[in-house]
Amino acid sequence: MTEEPAVPVEEIAHFKAPVIQDNVNGWGPCDVPDQFKDMPYQPFSKGDRLGKISDWTGAAFQDKKYANKYASQFGSGTQYAYYHDEDESTFHLVDTTRVQKPPYQRGRFRQMQRAMRGRQLPRHLNSQLQVLARGMKTRDKDRLRSQRKWVRHQGMRNMRNQPPIKNRDASVTVRSDWSTIEEMDFPRLAKLSLPNVKEAVDVTLCGSLEYYDKTYDRVNVKSEKPLQRIDRIFHTVTTTDDPIIRKLSKTEGNVYATDAILATIMCSTRSNYSWDIVIEKIGDKLFFDKRDNTEFDLLTVNETSVEPPQDESNSLNSPRSLALEATFINHNFSQQVLKMGEPRLKMDEPNPFISEDEEGEVASVAYRYRKWDLDNGVVLIARCEHDAVLQNVNGELQYITIKALNEWDSKLSGGVEWRQKLDTQRGAVLANELRNNACKLAKWTVQAILAGSDQIKFGYVSRAHVRDSSKHVILGTQQYKPHEFATQINLNMDNAWGILRCIVDICMKQKDGKYLIMKDPNKPMIRLYDIPDNTFDSENEDGDEDDSGDKATEAFQPLYPYSSVKRI
Repeated sequence: MTEEPAVPVEEIAHFKAPVIQDNVNGWGPCDVPDQFKDMPYQPFSKGDRLGKISDWTGAAFQDKKYANKYASQFGSGTQYAYYHDEDESTFHLVDTTRVQKPPYQRGRFRQMQRAMRGRQLPRHLNSQLQVLARGMKTRDKDRLRSQRKWVRHQGMRNMRNQPPIKNRDASVTVRSDWSTIEEMDFPRLAKLSLPNVKEAVDVTLCGSLEYYDKTYDRVNVKSEKPLQRIDRIFHTVTTTDDPIIRKLSKTEGNVYATDAILATIMCSTRSNYSWDIVIEKIGDKLFFDKRDNTEFDLLTVNETSVEPPQDESNSLNSPRSLALEATFINHNFSQQVLKMGEPRLKMDEPNPFISEDEEGEVASVAYRYRKWDLDNGVVLIARCEHDAVLQNVNGELQYITIKALNEWDSKLSGGVEWRQKLDTQRGAVLANELRNNACKLAKWTVQAILAGSDQIKFGYVSRAHVRDSSKHVILGTQQYKPHEFATQINLNMDNAWGILRCIVDICMKQKDGKYLIMKDPNKPMIRLYDIPDNTFDSENEDGDEDDSGDKATEAFQPLYPYSSVKRI
C-alpha cells in the first residue's frame, strides 16, 4: 500500500473573511470604495428612461418629437462638465459665419407649399404666386408693425394719463413707545364667525323724532328737488363722554361702544382707508372710543373704487373735499325729508346731549341704548341712532335710518350718469355704488341692524353742476329692510360679530390700560397697539393730530354752511 504524497502547506486553501462595515448609526456602507473615490455622481430616478450608453453627436440628431424623452428629472449631467476660469474668462469667440438652418426650417413659403402639395402648376403661374405671396407677406409685416406701434403708444398714453398710486397716510402717527400686541390680516378676519347672537334688549330710549315725508318717495329725475341748507345741530359724542353709558357702566354690561364704532370694527375687512379706535380697559370693562377732533365721523367717497380719488388737497374732488361734501349732504338730506314744524315723537327720556346754553335747533334723532349677550360673560352696551319715524298703513310706527348717496362726477366715478339711468336702470346705479362704496354702505347697514330700524332709506343726491360742490339736487329715493339689504350686499352678520368678539377677547386678556386699533393705511390688516395711558389726553402731546382735527372742524362752516356739528 503506497502512501499518498503530502500536500505542501502553502498549497492548502485558506478562507479569507470579507471585511464587513458595521454602521452603528444607520444602515448602508460607511465609506466609499477606493475605486469609486473622487468620481462625480450623477443622480437618477427609477422613472428615467435609459437612452444611449454614449452619445458623441450631441444635439445634431435630436429627437424633435420627444425632446425630453431621455432627460432626467434631476437635471442634466453637469457633474461631468469641465470649467476653466483662469485665462479663458476674458476670451470671447467672435463667429461671423452665417448659421445654417436645418433642412426642416428651410423654404420661405412652407404654408403655400403644403397647400399646393400634390398639384403641379405651370411655371408662369408658380412665379406669379410667389410674387403675390411676397407682397402679402410684406403687407402683413407692415400691418403688424403698425399695430404694435399703436399698442405701445396707447400704453404710454394710459401711463401718462393715470396718476401714480400714492401711499395713504395713517390716521394717527405710530410712536416709538407704542408696542404691537397683535396683527390681524383681513383673510383671517373674514373666516371668523359668531353665530346665533341673541336679540338685543332695549335699555332706554332718549331724544325725539320727526315723521318722514312720504312725498319724497315720488321724487324722480324729471321732478328733482333742490337740496336745502338746514341749520341744525348734530352731536357727535364718543362713548366715555356719554352720561347714559357712564350710568349704565355701573350696573350693566362690560363692553361699551357706539353704533358708528361697532360698524367700523365689524366692516373693517371692507375698508381701504386708515382709521383708529381707542380702547380703555378698566378692570373687566372695555370702553371703545374715537379720538377727539378727528375725521372719524366723515363719510368716505369711492373708498373701494378701482381708482379712488387722488387729487390734491385743495382740489374740488380730493378725498377730503369729497368727504366733507358727502357728510353735509347726509346731514341736510336726513332733515329735509322730514315733516319739519310738526310735533315730534318724544322718547322715554330727553336728548342727553342738549345743554342749557344750546343755541339753535337740534336735529331729529333718537338714541337707543341696547344690550347684547355675546356669551362667556361678554355683555355689550351700545348707543344706536334712529333718524326718523314713519307711520305705515296699519297705523304702526316704524323707526327708519336715512342716508344719502351722492354723485360728484360720473366720468371719474364709474361712468354711470344718474340723470340718464336712475329712473330706468336703478339697479345699475346701485351696483356701481356698491362697487365704489362697499365699506360705507356696509357700515350704514350694520348701524341700521344694530339700532333695530325697520327701514333704511337711501337718497340719490347729485351736484347741480359738476364743477360746483355747493349746490345739489335730490333725484330719487329708495328703501330696503336692513336684513334684506345685508343679504343683497353679501354682508354676513355672523362674521361681523365674530370680528368684534375676536378683538374683545384679545383686549380682555391684556392688563389694565389704554390700547389702540388702527387699520394699516396701505395693507389689508389691522393692528392692536399698547399705548401709554396719557396718550391723546394732552393737547400739547398730540399737537399734530389736534391741529388737523381743529382744521377739519373749522372747515365745516365756510365750505358747506349746511348745518352745525357739535362735538362734546
